[in-house]
Amino acid sequence: MTDVKRFHALIATDGSAAAKAAVATAVRFPWPDGSRAFGVVAKQVRPEYRRSILLAALDRTADLVATNAARALSRRWPDAQMRVVDASPVDAIVKEAMRFQADVIVMGWRGHGGVRRLLMGTVSRGVVRRAPCAVLVVRRVLRDLRHLVVGFDSSAHAQRGVEFISTLNPPRGGRVSLFTAVDTMHVPSQGMVPANTRAAISAAVAQINKERLARTHQALDRATDTLTRVGWKVDRVVSTGAPLRELLATVAQKRADLVVVGAKGATGVRHLLLGSVAEGVLNRSRVPVLIAR
Repeated sequence: MTDVKRFHALIATDGSAAAKAAVATAVRFPWPDGSRAFGVVAKQVRPEYRRSILLAALDRTADLVATNAARALSRRWPDAQMRVVDASPVDAIVKEAMRFQADVIVMGWRGHGGVRRLLMGTVSRGVVRRAPCAVLVVRRVLRDLRHLVVGFDSSAHAQRGVEFISTLNPPRGGRVSLFTAVDTMHVPSQGMVPANTRAAISAAVAQINKERLARTHQALDRATDTLTRVGWKVDRVVSTGAPLRELLATVAQKRADLVVVGAKGATGVRHLLLGSVAEGVLNRSRVPVLIAR
């Protein structure tokens, strides 16, 4: 008989309030049965400090953070393992995720605003961009997952978000709202174009929009089937407005506990300047965010 891979969650902590919220959320989250948890604490020591008294203080602090996190995780996973790694936080978390073949990284969010955020970045932002798996980013403790909103655009990453949710243990009455924004065409200004030509253009645009909506609903049908088969109740929200604005409005309107988005967007400088739906949700969501990939 072929062994089935167990679900692995990597919890990253530095002892901050946001990290403690991530640990508490990980303990309460409805992971699949038989899941395993691993923890990592990054302790980066600059070369000039390696022989100083500061090193001993850093060691004690990192060990204390790891001990406290292990104690909290043991409420759910008695065999949870914690590692203290001497590396930059982003490198440590990403490498540990690959080493443990993690299915998800759970971590806190302490984002900076404005230009400082763009120039400096954050640990959580760096992990989200480099992670080999899904990332659950927590601002505050998620005590109960009853209703979540999935930003669904039919992309591969959005599909993986649906698949990820389908592996969880749905709570009684658990509901998923599938949100999608359809990019519809608008009839261009036609000025002095003859009436019969205007009518033909309008009909062509209407047909294109009809086909786009039909493809959207077909993809939503498949996602709905995937989720309902495992016990989630599902509703749909189809919008033709700005994706980020409408997605966040849906999260607020539904009073969702979690929002799920795919890790799709530009990279490099263009990413920093233009952002993406995932980046926008991370910056503005008031509830925990799961970035699927």
